[in-house]
Amino acid sequence: MMWICLGTWLNLLLWSNFRDKGNNMAIYKCDICHHFQETSNEYIGKNAKCPKCKEKGTIFNTLSYIKEITENNISLKKKLLEIDNIKEIGSSETNDDMIKVYDAIPIDDFDIHNTDIFSQKDHYAPIIKWFKERHIQANVNPKMMDTTGFFDEVAIYMGNNFNTIGSVVNQIRYIQNKKYDTVKITLSKNNNREIEQILEFCKMIHHYSFIARYNFQKKDKIIYLTLQSIPKIKNFFNGLWMEWFVLIQMISFFKEKNITLPIIRGVDITFQNQDKNELDIFFINNQGDPVCIECKTGEFRQDLNKYFSLQKKLNIKKENFLLCVFGLEEEQAKGLTSMYEITLVNESTLMNHIESLF
Repeated sequence: MMWICLGTWLNLLLWSNFRDKGNNMAIYKCDICHHFQETSNEYIGKNAKCPKCKEKGTIFNTLSYIKEITENNISLKKKLLEIDNIKEIGSSETNDDMIKVYDAIPIDDFDIHNTDIFSQKDHYAPIIKWFKERHIQANVNPKMMDTTGFFDEVAIYMGNNFNTIGSVVNQIRYIQNKKYDTVKITLSKNNNREIEQILEFCKMIHHYSFIARYNFQKKDKIIYLTLQSIPKIKNFFNGLWMEWFVLIQMISFFKEKNITLPIIRGVDITFQNQDKNELDIFFINNQGDPVCIECKTGEFRQDLNKYFSLQKKLNIKKENFLLCVFGLEEEQAKGLTSMYEITLVNESTLMNHIESLF
């Protein structure tokens, strides 16, 4: 038995290296439970929390580590062969016996607003596996989980203050869809607190270059915004900001709870019958159950049948399939949830429901 385990362990390391040859992968080792896993080469030398036992382990250079382990095992093998006269280690094992690791590695001390760790293949591999087991093709764009830009910061402000600045966001979206470039925002009916929040928002999106120009006429209480024509900015105001808001809310929750779960944004899926859908946010919770969050604002009723059908095809539990409608009244969300086979929440009640799933 000792030879079999030793052979499996050695072959696993060698197989991992050859499988990703050229991808410059590093290897993670837990000194407590001996969990091994590949991860990005940029984390070599850093400590990470083990996804199995939560103790700290170290990330090594794969080639150097394999060389050291191989030399140690060759030496041990020779000694054991002399004693027991045992044949070659692991000679009957095949690639079918190899272990495939899909857990996400929790990296210590990352900034949720400036990290690409959730865009690493190691982190979303369990989701790809989940879809594959159900004969669903999933295409992931890793850039959709990279928070090194400013989309996430702006989205968080928009979501947290949607009751006040929602009308401004709608104006921007309406004007840019009409292919105009100037937005006029009249603040005469807003109170001082609302005016301060709207001004802060306009200053923020100007600072991060989401708009080209910002002008506030204090006497008339009018703001003029000159919009950008960049497609990414247009798409952001057209609805992608809600996905960013939910993604950052989820990552913040994971970090607060000291857990790292596979999560993706904007995944394209294709069913066996070639039906296609795009999922806004999808993750697997700590019980191994899938959770899907779709985001909407404004009129959403015409899309309810689409979400009902999607929930059935994915076979996701009602409480795990969420439609987050920004600006939806809480009582209305509760009433619609009791009527239909999906769960409706708004930007304020989203995380309360998410916590109930854990």
